[in-house]
Amino acid sequence: MSEEKLGEFLRTGKDWGRLATSVPGIYIQKLPANKSSPSKLVVEINPVNEVGAPTKRRGMIIRYEDEYKSLKDILNNEKLPKLLKMLDDVNPGSGGKSKSDDVIII
Repeated sequence: MSEEKLGEFLRTGKDWGRLATSVPGIYIQKLPANKSSPSKLVVEINPVNEVGAPTKRRGMIIRYEDEYKSLKDILNNEKLPKLLKMLDDVNPGSGGKSKSDDVIII
């Protein structure tokens, strides 16, 4: 995707508009201007289904490269899959039982 096309989308795209990229699940979204900042483009991460359509109404928004790096570290944490498995076990329909604790130790 070229910077020219991104610049054009920023100038002429609809607020909250979404522009697909060549990578399934990665979109460019235009955020509207507000009192403290002008319109800007952000990356939206939204998983796709079998036909390539987004599976959620709104995905995860990433505004800056530093946010991406932080999220990447979080998503690559070896304890996250363990937590997700625990959620699978306790959520309705999975047959598990939940405990009420203040802190979840992963």
